[in-house]
Amino acid sequence: MSRNTKTIKPEPARQRAAPINPPTAPSKDLHVFPNPAPERDYTIQFQIPEFTCLCPLTGQPDYAHFVIDMVADTLCVELKSLKMYMWSFRDEGAFHEKVTNDILTKIVAVTQPRYARITARWYVRGGIYTNVVAEHRKKGWKPATPVVLPEHPGESGLRG
Repeated sequence: MSRNTKTIKPEPARQRAAPINPPTAPSKDLHVFPNPAPERDYTIQFQIPEFTCLCPLTGQPDYAHFVIDMVADTLCVELKSLKMYMWSFRDEGAFHEKVTNDILTKIVAVTQPRYARITARWYVRGGIYTNVVAEHRKKGWKPATPVVLPEHPGESGLRG
């Protein structure tokens, strides 16, 4: 009886050196690190539930929940720098559409991902919720066909 198994050789973990003085202020810089698995497509999702910027017309604060989905190519976004980058909009005036697209443009410029999508769900303003979705696809990249597995009902161990 033969087994068709592939042994994956473990590699030593690589860790970025901690900065001497970690940044604790807003920053327009995004830092990256090498994708640990560039040979496959996988989704990285960031959720930023407390994004804040200012309305460019009234100066009133606008709040949004950002979801960033990306399929990295060779580089990934470093989380602390993403946090500081998102924080940098706190005192800036920007329309919802512009700030959402500006963030996508920056992420694409820094990481050159295979795919990136930003969904910005803006909290109610004047009785209107606004959702802005912006996407980027690297030229020539096509996602793999999704594998659809059968669904099974959840088991609770209790008789219904």
